[in-house]
Amino acid sequence: MNHRGHRALSGFSLCALWFSFFALAGCGREPPLHQQESFVFGTRVEVLVYGVEETRARGAASAVLREFDRLHRLLHAWQPSELTALNESIARGEQGIPVSPELAAILADAAAIAASSDQLFNPAIGKLVGLWGFHGDEFRPVLPDAKAVEAAARAQPRMSDLAIESNRVTSRNRAVQFDLGGYAKGYALDRAAAILRSQGIGNALVNIGGNVMALGSKGGKPWRVGIQHPRAPTPLATLDLKDGEAIGTSGDYQRYFEVDGKRYCHLLDPRTGRPAEGAQAATVLIAPRPGAGALSDAASKPIFIAGLRDWRDMARRLGIEHVLLIDDKGVMHVTAALRERLTINAADMKIEILP
Repeated sequence: MNHRGHRALSGFSLCALWFSFFALAGCGREPPLHQQESFVFGTRVEVLVYGVEETRARGAASAVLREFDRLHRLLHAWQPSELTALNESIARGEQGIPVSPELAAILADAAAIAASSDQLFNPAIGKLVGLWGFHGDEFRPVLPDAKAVEAAARAQPRMSDLAIESNRVTSRNRAVQFDLGGYAKGYALDRAAAILRSQGIGNALVNIGGNVMALGSKGGKPWRVGIQHPRAPTPLATLDLKDGEAIGTSGDYQRYFEVDGKRYCHLLDPRTGRPAEGAQAATVLIAPRPGAGALSDAASKPIFIAGLRDWRDMARRLGIEHVLLIDDKGVMHVTAALRERLTINAADMKIEILP
């Protein structure tokens, strides 16, 4: 049997490097561009601050990275955290479980996005994520017990099972186990933007493993970022981000393992309990709005899971017009609104443009 496992970094590190390259290219004698990096949320993160003196830029970037560490500890899905404590309480059948105001707000927002996606975005399926071996930085190329997967999917844990009131959480379904890996990086982008703005930083780029938010510009020019090709070590396309815009990508090349030549990715279809098939990657661009970062992270998941047949309808349900999907044959399907913004680097790729 042919088995292959991949670390959590498999796609993120390359994507992050591309973002650095495009952001830094051509800085020359321009005002200072300060860069700080760390490793959080199982991936490489970086903060670029443009046009302010070094001490001030370093202080602002350090504050952002400290916030990322705090969120990592708060929202970790398998190491002790407030989230795992909540999961344990739900599994015991407890009701009216007290949580921090921040976690209550996060869960309420995630539940609203889940409702808009007909529950294809579903952070309540943490048990399934664990069964498939994605609760860890190393993925063993071993298929889970089929009966256990079937039972976990049959329990139908959903965000709609929740009642959240006065910072207390009740779930009518004890099978609900939260994994906010498809939301936390985007939420962290929103927090980063708030921190930078509070410190008077108007021009910055924050990249969390390919989930990116732009503030202002770089010397009057937009921040230019790359979208990773799902099957090649080169950027698929580049895109200029405007102030307050966020971009997020979900792909089967980021967290996956292979057994007998078949790829099993971490993006699970909650309807089947199995890794989604039919797409290689999905990218969304979110216009400036409150929670743009969180939506950019979350929305790419149900679009990826919906696949070739239903991705456009799913994007409309979520109110997103700038979308790109690479299907399992390597064909790019892109909305006209996003196509106008892209510079395509993969000259041989077949492209279908949709309204």
